Amino acid sequence: MAAPSIETDTALPDGFDWLSLDPEEEVVWTGNPHSMSLVPALVIGIPLSLILIGLFIIASAYLTRENTEYVITTEALYKKRGILSRDVKRVGFEKVQDTSYTQGFFGTQFGYGDVDISTAGGSGVELRFDSVEDPKRIQELVNERIRARDGRSRDGDAETKGDVLDDILTELRAIRTAVEGGDEATVNPPAETTVDDTEPPADDVDHTTDSTAADQSPSDDHR
Repeated sequence: MAAPSIETDTALPDGFDWLSLDPEEEVVWTGNPHSMSLVPALVIGIPLSLILIGLFIIASAYLTRENTEYVITTEALYKKRGILSRDVKRVGFEKVQDTSYTQGFFGTQFGYGDVDISTAGGSGVELRFDSVEDPKRIQELVNERIRARDGRSRDGDAETKGDVLDDILTELRAIRTAVEGGDEATVNPPAETTVDDTEPPADDVDHTTDSTAADQSPSDDHR
């Protein structure tokens, strides 16, 4: 016989004003303890109702069930409990190390049980969904969300590594271009300009001519 399917919700129903979600966080499932989880309290409480203790046991079990709520989102697990006060606990999927479920005698008979969530670095069970309907399916739902988050994390890591490799390749290409440009400049150095200084400056030639002419003039006069 196939297990009954569990419907998932994408919006918060009435009465979940205690839950605060991140902008991109969506609700996957909401629930509370199974109604048949009151059977053990009734079995014990009804015989003791004549001395009022039984009524207290039944009332306590009923109020506890009515004020306990569970939520599974795309990012975390939430549990709210409390009759006169309110206690809200959150465990992110990135911290979940292990999941398990148990069913007692009445749970096996009526289809409910406890789902235990253990975290990395924690001591024992960090969060427990008590007496939820079809605990095996709830455990599978939690594991599915963990795998989905791990898949997103791996994709993000792959993109990060790809960006780093692209940066490294870009730097290597720039270094190669710089090295090749430097080698080409060494092989083909720029042409040097040479100055021909074999001919004397024009001023020196003129001074020589004038001196010769001056030396010859007295000789002509003497003659």
